[in-house]
Amino acid sequence: MRTTSRARRTVAVAVVAAAVPVILAGCSSAGGPGASGGSTITYWLWDSNQQPAYQQCADDFQKSSGVTVKIEQFGWSDYWQGLTTGFASGTAPDVFADHLSYYPEFVSQGQLLDISDRVEKDGVDLGIYQDGLADLWTTQEGGRYGLPKDFDTVATFYNEKMVTDAGYTADQLSDLAWNTADGGSFEKLVAHLTVDQNGVRGDEAGFDKSKVAVYGLALSGNGLNASGQQTWSPYALGNDWYYGDKTPWTSSWNFGDKAFTDTLAWYKGLIDKGYMPSVDIALSEQDPLNGYLAGRYALVTDGSWMNGSYLGQDKVATKVAPTPVGPSGERASLFNGLSDGIWAGSKNQDAAWQWVKYLASADCQDVIGDAAVVFPAVKSSTAKAEAAFKAKGWDVTGFTEQVTDGTTKLLPIADHWSDVNDTMKAAIESYLKGASDAGALKTANDQVDALFK
Repeated sequence: MRTTSRARRTVAVAVVAAAVPVILAGCSSAGGPGASGGSTITYWLWDSNQQPAYQQCADDFQKSSGVTVKIEQFGWSDYWQGLTTGFASGTAPDVFADHLSYYPEFVSQGQLLDISDRVEKDGVDLGIYQDGLADLWTTQEGGRYGLPKDFDTVATFYNEKMVTDAGYTADQLSDLAWNTADGGSFEKLVAHLTVDQNGVRGDEAGFDKSKVAVYGLALSGNGLNASGQQTWSPYALGNDWYYGDKTPWTSSWNFGDKAFTDTLAWYKGLIDKGYMPSVDIALSEQDPLNGYLAGRYALVTDGSWMNGSYLGQDKVATKVAPTPVGPSGERASLFNGLSDGIWAGSKNQDAAWQWVKYLASADCQDVIGDAAVVFPAVKSSTAKAEAAFKAKGWDVTGFTEQVTDGTTKLLPIADHWSDVNDTMKAAIESYLKGASDAGALKTANDQVDALFK
């Protein structure tokens, strides 16, 4: 698995209590209590692409505060395992990049510091962030456990030459629609972009789905889970469906609803027709990027955090199109965001808070925006990121227009998410493989509902 940007958003695995290699030891807080000059705190990231920009923030922060920030970066799996081990052994970092799917468990374990009083005391303006992001980090009891650092949406990266050779324009890709009956103009495109080893397209007579050279649409093994962020979610959400009763703090679930099972039936049809790879292929490669660069995929539904990986390489000329319009009459994308959490066991909580407050400010997020890696959560800094992407020659409006148009949906945030994810991931994979029917999705939904009774 890539340790740069691929897995950093994907809601994929439960927090694991397994031990990690010795390299993770010795990461406990340095310096005494208080935010006095000369103290040192430790900050963890999992995205190496962002580390240079955050190092610049750390350098700027040190000059103004006298606090030194030691940044340590780990791959996705080692990162969460390392946190779990650090919590248990008292060696966790003072501050760490946090994910919406994990923080409820950390709060219930008493591992995250409630910063609500500090936010109020210091007069932090929560209105500077993209709408809704600040609310995601508050619990049902009113505690606040993070400030927004960035956000992401989902769109379609596409091989410009393959699309052009197939007779499509960028404008046409922006106007695609899909439905559960015949797949609409979107499935027609996917079929036409699919090519077998004899050069026959997926919508032509004689197409051999057992010998596909180019799949019209990739399937991400990283996205076959209960959020389906870069796999099925843009379609289900565009079919008047949502995960559960509400978010944050979802307590009943809708994975057995007809809108969901109909969407997944259509999505499975793309596999059955040979337009999209099998689940086994997707799971074996996890990340479709290498397959895309090798010419095996024409389209990849993926997140904005992958802009650099797709648009920053020179092997395949790549552009971005928004997700297709669904039966609801609107396109859809999950709207996710990260924050920075303070470990409740930190011996330097005051300095840690000053760093978290700085990370959430326009001063730092402007630096992140100018780096053109992700979209910062501060609205004015988002604009800087858009300008920085444009300066690189990258048109990323396929990711931002849904924020502007208000067609995003928030990631489900719930207690027991690890159990929800494990149960639904197994059921969704089984269904897409053809090993079970829609009834198994309803049964799995009943199982996760039972967790909340």
